[in-house]
Amino acid sequence: MLADITRILADREISIDAMIQKEPPEGEDRTDIILLTHRSIERQVVDAIAKIEALPTVNGKVVRIRMEELN
Repeated sequence: MLADITRILADREISIDAMIQKEPPEGEDRTDIILLTHRSIERQVVDAIAKIEALPTVNGKVVRIRMEELN
């Protein structure tokens, strides 16, 4: 599944800055993946999210939180 997600992002020139994937809780076979990307073009991010949500291995909706720099 992670390979599919990274391919979708790469195809849209979205670069991953950091990633966290913890072990699933005991008795569970699914877990969350948290990705932080470098600056990206909005339409490419929206398209990537739609493709990721359509993957058969993804359960639920992608939650996107915009990170802003305050200077």
